[in-house]
Amino acid sequence: MKNLLAFEKVSLTYYTKTNETLAIKDLSFNVNQGEFVAIIGPSGCGKTSILSLAAGLLSPSQGKITLSNRQITRPDDKIAYMLQKDHLFPWLSIEKNVRLPLKIKSKLNTENIEYANQLIEKYGLKDFKKYYPEQLSGGMRQRAALIRTLCSKPELLLLDEPFSALDYQTRLYVCEDVYKIIRSENKTALLVTHDISEAISLADKIIVLTKRPATVKSVHMIDFDKSTTPICRREDKRFSLWFEKLWGELNFEEK
Repeated sequence: MKNLLAFEKVSLTYYTKTNETLAIKDLSFNVNQGEFVAIIGPSGCGKTSILSLAAGLLSPSQGKITLSNRQITRPDDKIAYMLQKDHLFPWLSIEKNVRLPLKIKSKLNTENIEYANQLIEKYGLKDFKKYYPEQLSGGMRQRAALIRTLCSKPELLLLDEPFSALDYQTRLYVCEDVYKIIRSENKTALLVTHDISEAISLADKIIVLTKRPATVKSVHMIDFDKSTTPICRREDKRFSLWFEKLWGELNFEEK
């Protein structure tokens, strides 16, 4: 399996006028092409900082981060970032929101517009493309946000707790929706979440971090077939076994 993203002995220190905080120390892990990888860890251990490093928004204090063996030194068009909230602009239609990254990057050409329209139709928003965000449900808005992320054809999707702003029932539905879209489009994804169940239901691989300064405590390959949906995973007897194992690791770190 081809390696896509690699962290090699990465450390990150935050500085203020009076002190410094070592947030990440000697962090090493790989994300292979086509994998869905989830990162979990104690609260405040630096999960979101890892995504910012992968996106090129932060520079490591030490170590190296590469995408397809190219060092990441700044934001890269091959990497897309999906945040906790959908951040759709309320004054733009869904169609225009989806196309916005293309417009910003001066890539609003016929080919890319057609691809964006195909995604809108393929994932059930064709009849709503002229609607405004406030006219859509939370789940449909998040689907539109994912389509917006995909329309620039990234190699890697960074997901920063993208379901946390939703109520529980909607969260399950959207989790299922997002999983199917990412698998259908054959994308590679790196998710950070505080929700163990969410990580198990989505990921091929789960990376457990230590408390700050974060480093890798363990890596688990989750033994579900990629065709198994998140809801079906939750109903599998192995799900509770994985939950107990990961809960035990995190609970030990919190002490």
